[in-house]
Amino acid sequence: MPEHPESRAPRTRASGTAPAAPVRRGTGDPVKVLLHRHRELCERAVDPLEIAAGLEAHGVTDRTAARFRHRDVFSLADELYARVPRDEGRAHDRAPAPDTPAPDASADGAGVRPGRRRTAWPLTALLPGAVCALLPAAHTRASGPLLLAVTAVGATALGAALVLAVRRGPLRPPARAPFATYAATLLLVLYAAYGDGLVDQLLRGGPEETWPPATAPLLGLAAAVFPAACCVRLFAVRAGGLLAGSRGLDDFTARARPLLLVVVALYLLALTGLLAAAPLLPGTRPGPLVPAAALGALLFLARLLAVHGFPYAGAAALAGAAAAEALACLTLLIGRLPGCDLVALPVRRTVETWGAGAVPGAVCGAAALALLAHSAVVLARASAHART
Repeated sequence: MPEHPESRAPRTRASGTAPAAPVRRGTGDPVKVLLHRHRELCERAVDPLEIAAGLEAHGVTDRTAARFRHRDVFSLADELYARVPRDEGRAHDRAPAPDTPAPDASADGAGVRPGRRRTAWPLTALLPGAVCALLPAAHTRASGPLLLAVTAVGATALGAALVLAVRRGPLRPPARAPFATYAATLLLVLYAAYGDGLVDQLLRGGPEETWPPATAPLLGLAAAVFPAACCVRLFAVRAGGLLAGSRGLDDFTARARPLLLVVVALYLLALTGLLAAAPLLPGTRPGPLVPAAALGALLFLARLLAVHGFPYAGAAALAGAAAAEALACLTLLIGRLPGCDLVALPVRRTVETWGAGAVPGAVCGAAALALLAHSAVVLARASAHART
């Protein structure tokens, strides 16, 4: 391996959590120190990319690699992988059986094994939109107790379809999502359907009567599950290709961030088209497009982070958005108390100026922008795209 001018540096830090053993000035083989410290990672790795991702996750940068006489982390990982002795018996235990196809992580972006499940995920991703498209027609033909039954059955079927879609294929996260993710998502979706009507009733002194839900935004969001799955898979496949072709962490980061922005833009384009077309379906009730698009972007980024092993950031953003929407409604109620008019003034003025959709649009839009900024940092790391 070529030597680097900084190879004679007296010490380095190989981990973001604990300092590496110092590289002594007289040591002829500084890589041996790093190999000893990360032996378990090197022995567990299937290829050098896993070692590179693991080193990066522990805080090793290209500058650190230069102190170990390597031009970047990838070349350092190559040498570490080559130096580790491998037990053929243990490798045989890890290898798949001859008649069993190996897992193909690029098949769906989530490590789903090939076969029926690989071909089934597009169908499960299309299922929420198909179920939601049937609900408006049934909802308009029902009344009284039958209307409640149709609503309950439809909501249950839609929920089951969504759960099936996010547990198969590219949208499947490697670990169970926090409970806050599901609770906040439910509240946000309910607000998308009933929130504008609720705010309008609260401003008029109610609620005094029931109001119909805005079903067009729900239909658009449900139908957008399929493009969301396609975009998550596209990002995983392309990022994996960039990781294999990059020869430096900075090089990978510089190419991964534009890829993330392109994928998010593609999803937003598809989502906007579906939201604009949803009111054309007979029986749907229209709703504001911008808040629904902001909510869709927030849900997409939260799921994208969860798929790559960062579920808590998305859960926090979803919970914060749901809490902010609930707080907006609560301020309108508090504003009715004597002497508390100022509490409801910000929400009241916002709704009077831009409409009821401005509240969820601003809340979900701000949360989505925060998640996008966070995603541009964590998803541009090599460790987010390789097993560590």
